[in-house]
Amino acid sequence: MERGKMAEAESLETAAEHERILREIESTDTACIGPTLRSVYDGEEHGRFMEKLETRIRNHDREIEKMCNFHYQGFVDSITELLKVRGEAQKLKNQVTDTNRKLQHEGKELVIAMEELKQCRLQQRNISATVDKLMLCLPVLEMYSKLRDQMKTKRHYPALKTLEHLEHTYLPQVSHYRFCKVMVDNIPKLREEIKDVSMSDLKDFLESIRKHSDKIGETAMKQAQQQRNLDNIVLQQPRIGSKRKSKKDAYIIFDTEIESTSPKSEQDSGILDVEDEEDDEEVPGAQDLVDFSPVYRCLHIYSVLGARETFENYYRKQRRKQARLVLQPPSNMHETLDGYRKYFNQIVGFFVVEDHILHTTQGLVNRAYIDELWEMALSKTIAALRTHSSYCSDPNLVLDLKNLIVLFADTLQVYGFPVNQLFDMLLEIRDQYSETLLKKWAGIFRNILDSDNYSPIPVTSEEMYKKVVGQFPFQDIELEKQPFPKKFPFSEFVPKVYNQIKEFIYACLKFSEDLHLSSTEIDDMIRKSTNLLLTRTLSNSLQNVIKRKNIGLTEDARHAAEEEIYTNLNQKIDQFLQLADYDWMTGDLGNKASDYLVDLIAFLRSTFAVFTHLPGKVAQTACMSACKHLATSLMQLLLEAEVRQLTLGALQQFNLDVRECEQFARSGPVPGFQEDTLQLAFIDLRQLLDLFIQWDWSTYLADYGQPNCKYLRVNPVTALTLLEK
Repeated sequence: MERGKMAEAESLETAAEHERILREIESTDTACIGPTLRSVYDGEEHGRFMEKLETRIRNHDREIEKMCNFHYQGFVDSITELLKVRGEAQKLKNQVTDTNRKLQHEGKELVIAMEELKQCRLQQRNISATVDKLMLCLPVLEMYSKLRDQMKTKRHYPALKTLEHLEHTYLPQVSHYRFCKVMVDNIPKLREEIKDVSMSDLKDFLESIRKHSDKIGETAMKQAQQQRNLDNIVLQQPRIGSKRKSKKDAYIIFDTEIESTSPKSEQDSGILDVEDEEDDEEVPGAQDLVDFSPVYRCLHIYSVLGARETFENYYRKQRRKQARLVLQPPSNMHETLDGYRKYFNQIVGFFVVEDHILHTTQGLVNRAYIDELWEMALSKTIAALRTHSSYCSDPNLVLDLKNLIVLFADTLQVYGFPVNQLFDMLLEIRDQYSETLLKKWAGIFRNILDSDNYSPIPVTSEEMYKKVVGQFPFQDIELEKQPFPKKFPFSEFVPKVYNQIKEFIYACLKFSEDLHLSSTEIDDMIRKSTNLLLTRTLSNSLQNVIKRKNIGLTEDARHAAEEEIYTNLNQKIDQFLQLADYDWMTGDLGNKASDYLVDLIAFLRSTFAVFTHLPGKVAQTACMSACKHLATSLMQLLLEAEVRQLTLGALQQFNLDVRECEQFARSGPVPGFQEDTLQLAFIDLRQLLDLFIQWDWSTYLADYGQPNCKYLRVNPVTALTLLEK
């Protein structure tokens, strides 16, 4: 029974499972029915399932049949309506087909037009895209074309700026185009080309200014000469205002528009042609002759390219080479003044250019570089002038050379270069000039003396008398009182020599002009040169004349000439003694002779040195006369009534001066004197001073009147007078 119940339960369970499967089959998509059916075949009751499936199919067929029977009449009606609609639909189809045919026929042109419109739209889009791309490319092409034009016209600095804009602004926007890549690859080559071309322009400039340095320097020196002439006019007319050109005014401001610079040929690279100006026209500024734009352009280009230091080193190196060439004087420079002038012009031109570069560029050259070049130039110039001027024997050429050197120095001084060494060298040339003058005047004196008849100048009228006195300032009251005709006590060579001495002094003064010397220095120079003219040149000329046996001098004329020598020599001694300035009340004990006496002894030594060519008796007499006159004058100076008191210190100083005179006498200024003969001229002074300085009155009083008395030359009246003082 239990077995039966179990079988019944299993049967119910199987039936429920089959029912579920059927429901699932009915509701499940056909594609997914496989797993459901598999569960049927996995079990053992598929036969019973088939029975249930058949039963379910039959049930559904019955329901379908019922439904069809219920809706049959509606179906028939629907079919009938559908058949009617089919006819109408066929008509409509025919109408649509006909309409479509007509529409196709009528719209054929429209389709063609639409197709054309479509193509136009496509072309329009392409054109618009092309225009947009071209709008990006055109500036690049325009800039590149501008770059090529600038390089073609040698506007290198603007070309470099254009290249920078092209590289950093325009090309990045169209970098994907092939032509742009070509441009990018070509940029370094263009930079090098600009760099090389600008350097070529600089080389042309350097070569041009090397060739034209003398023209630049000539213009600068003309300017300096004009300024000096203007200054002289102002000095002569102090109330008239003047505008002295300063260094700043000397510069010409160059408003060089680099963007618009035009190409220049080789011949005008750096130098502008200027026609020769007339003397009365204003000389153009030195910088007016020079176009410095090649330097500025090249400097800017190298600065932008980051190679400024390379450019500076190259420029300075080349200019140093040019400086050495400029400072090399031609071997025949000393032959003419033009040789010196061209040499100076080239040097001035070189430094005018460098000074302008210094003040118009930022560091291309600096003050240290300029000073170094100037020191080199100064030493080489001075050495060259010393060498070449030593060959010159014409005083006129030496004077012209001096004036040229002064103008050279003044010109460079305007530009701030120190020129003291040039003026120091002119003092050396001054000595050479004096020697050439002495040689020239030796010939002049010789010609005058050779052509003279050594006879007194006769005058027969007041007019003739005044003419001679006008040439030689001779004054003789006795001669003026004599009636005409009368004779001067000298021959014609005297006024001629006198006038030539004045000419000599004038020639010496001409050299001292513009040397920035004080009046004392000029006086010393003139005095020294004139003393040499008188004591050496004129003296030698006179000695040569006197030694001639055929000279037409009478014995009265010789004696007169000798007396004139003695008289003039004593007068010169008196002039020196007028400079004596003793402090008779001093308490200090001096240790050297007075300055005036030292100068007097030096004058006597130089004078007697040239007396060696005179007859021995004349020289000895002149020397003894001078010493006696000096001793007598010193004694009078000591005893003069104006000196009421004196101290032992003053007497000691006076004693030092007498010792200087005795030393001069012992030195034998003129040969032929016996030992101590010349010193006897000062024996009176010596014994008087020894008596007072040694205070040896006991010896003086004890030996007075004896022939061998130590103070035999001391006059009692003189001793008493000095003792009272």
